[in-house]
Amino acid sequence: MIDINLIRTNPDLVKQNIKKKFQNHKLHLVDDVLKMDSEVRVLKQEGDELRAKRNVLSQQIGALMKSKQIDEANKIKAQVVENNERIDVIEKEVADLDSKIKQAMMSIPNIIADDVPIGEDDRFNVQGKTFLEPKVPDFEIPYHTDILENLNGLDIDSARRTSGQGFYYLTGDIARLHSAILAYARDFMINKGFTYVIPPYMIRSDVVKGVMSFEEMDNMMYKIEGEDLYLIGTSEHSMIGRFMNTIIPEEKLPITLTSYSPCFRKEKGAHGLEERGIYRIHQFEKQEMIVICKPEESEDWYNKMWNYSVELFVSMEIPVRTLVCCSGDLADLKYRSLDVEAWSPRQKRYFEVCSCSNLTDAQARRLGIRYKTDKGNKFAHTLNNTVVAPPRMLIAFVENHLQKDGSVTIPKVLWQYMGGTKVIKPKK
Repeated sequence: MIDINLIRTNPDLVKQNIKKKFQNHKLHLVDDVLKMDSEVRVLKQEGDELRAKRNVLSQQIGALMKSKQIDEANKIKAQVVENNERIDVIEKEVADLDSKIKQAMMSIPNIIADDVPIGEDDRFNVQGKTFLEPKVPDFEIPYHTDILENLNGLDIDSARRTSGQGFYYLTGDIARLHSAILAYARDFMINKGFTYVIPPYMIRSDVVKGVMSFEEMDNMMYKIEGEDLYLIGTSEHSMIGRFMNTIIPEEKLPITLTSYSPCFRKEKGAHGLEERGIYRIHQFEKQEMIVICKPEESEDWYNKMWNYSVELFVSMEIPVRTLVCCSGDLADLKYRSLDVEAWSPRQKRYFEVCSCSNLTDAQARRLGIRYKTDKGNKFAHTLNNTVVAPPRMLIAFVENHLQKDGSVTIPKVLWQYMGGTKVIKPKK
């Protein structure tokens, strides 16, 4: 949510930003907010005048009662009652307008960075740097489910029977590899100075509305029937929500946290072959990183965070590249975003495995996250980034470490987490 003062002082800038995001259907919201905001100001002024008049009339009543002018006092009392009734009406009208303004403001996208590429959708995302040389072996690489099943590590058929489409069982060495990657990612971030956290896996609706746009909420979140609780789609939701309506001492910033959680997503819509298997699923586990910092520090942290993801993947000998997200591919709360994509030697192309975002103060305004300075309280900046999400990581991992005989090699950084196992071999 942007600052309403920006709409008051520079509505054209806000409208231009909406156009850059190809959301022209939201342009009217700027004018709606300006109109309602003007009405609120008029009403509040009238209310203030009526309260001031009420104070004067109350003093007059006291004086008249003292001098036994009962009839005159009663006439003024009637005026006070009339004023109070009007004040009640004004307060209700102001509350109603404030609610409508907030609803509209929640739908107006955050101002994007000046250097964000302009484009309607992900076709216009811009490739950045590449890390490690992508390679294609001289043998055919099977689809990832075939690789994992050949290693006795995946059972999708049973999961369909127990849970339906979009679920899976991991077993044996592959299940251990999954846990090993998460443990390594956890320790990797702790060594970067981040504090490890295991958050709640369910959050209330006021947190959901604070951390994401309405469109994202509808497409992602599972609601718990009969309760004001939602399953998290990523631990960022409950991690940022932890600081809702708090004022953080300035000296405590930046807050740097890394969290583990299962994640639950609807994943609406039909998806192609490459997004089947365990690529796009309803349940997975993830290591996340979030930062809460002062505004002047957020761009520096943004660059640090995506670089951490790159460093993690490179340490596991997986080639990656960065992809700068264009305006139309940014969620409404994002100031800028960058994807880290891993190389798929089977597809001979890259696919997304991490997403790093700077939300400036948009999320903090929704949730009331501020920090205390000697000049008053200010809204903090919030950032988030995937450290690793093993389902997609597993695809990149097994494809890049697959050997001709169907075995998968384990890079040195994971040996200790795999109990010394250096190769996962097919089970016959």
